[in-house]
Amino acid sequence: MNILYMKYAVEVAKTGSINKAADNLYIAQPNLSRAVKELENSLGTAIFKRTPKGMTLTHDGEKFMRYAEHILFEVDEMQNAFKGDQKNKITFSVSAPRSCYISRAFATFARLLPSNVKSEISYEETNALRTVNNLLHGGCRLGIIRYAAVYDDKFREMLDEKGFRYEFINEFKYDLIMSAYSSLAIREHIRTDDLHPLIEIAHADPYVPSLTISEIRRTELPEDKDRRIFIYERATQFELLNTNPDTYMWVSATPKDVLERYELVTKTCEDNDKVYRDVLIYRNGYRLTDYDKLFISCLRETLQDLRK
Repeated sequence: MNILYMKYAVEVAKTGSINKAADNLYIAQPNLSRAVKELENSLGTAIFKRTPKGMTLTHDGEKFMRYAEHILFEVDEMQNAFKGDQKNKITFSVSAPRSCYISRAFATFARLLPSNVKSEISYEETNALRTVNNLLHGGCRLGIIRYAAVYDDKFREMLDEKGFRYEFINEFKYDLIMSAYSSLAIREHIRTDDLHPLIEIAHADPYVPSLTISEIRRTELPEDKDRRIFIYERATQFELLNTNPDTYMWVSATPKDVLERYELVTKTCEDNDKVYRDVLIYRNGYRLTDYDKLFISCLRETLQDLRK
């Protein structure tokens, strides 16, 4: 089987279009169409359905794509293993949710890397769907996805289907984070009704791959909230919380020194009963490197420290 044609088919599946895939691959559209047709003939089955809206995978095509992505990943790994400039180079990449404890673990990990070895390290904060795509198509090695526990079956099914291994990292209920000068900061007991006059800061990324952002807002966020600010990165949230005592946010574990730096406090909301999970994922067949294991160790140690 032609590995190059396999790469072509993966790009067509990724873009959903022969024309877009041809542009990305820098080849002529007729040549790409011919290559895909030859690949289908060699397999004895149709990989794609040609529709007016573009190229969609058939049932056999979905099955083929799982094998193809795994094979191409292994081919890339093998090529990298024998590249002269990779033998003495640390490569590490992870996609993760926007979380203080995960970024703290990454910072600890980065500090422990040897200073006399070349390194190429990548850390991206994003949502669960983007993390999955980064591992499938973006060359990322590790991912951490966060989702509400009620969607556990949906995520497990999706991860199994796409050929991932997964390990439980953390389960938690969100705390409230707010300015130390907030009107609620001195309250011993807080309920969701007490939050109504304040401005909620929320990350706008959907947690569930099959739901749209509007559906997420209906299922994950209260409908009766009049004032809300949506953001896409974490730096802004601390500035907003620090400068405006009328804001708050739902967060996972936050290190004490971060709270002190921005003059913030965390509080428990008594009637918040939603449980969330952070799960480590990586491709089936991928062997964790020593540096992957070091990061995972830093992750678990950071959680233990925060629970003390």
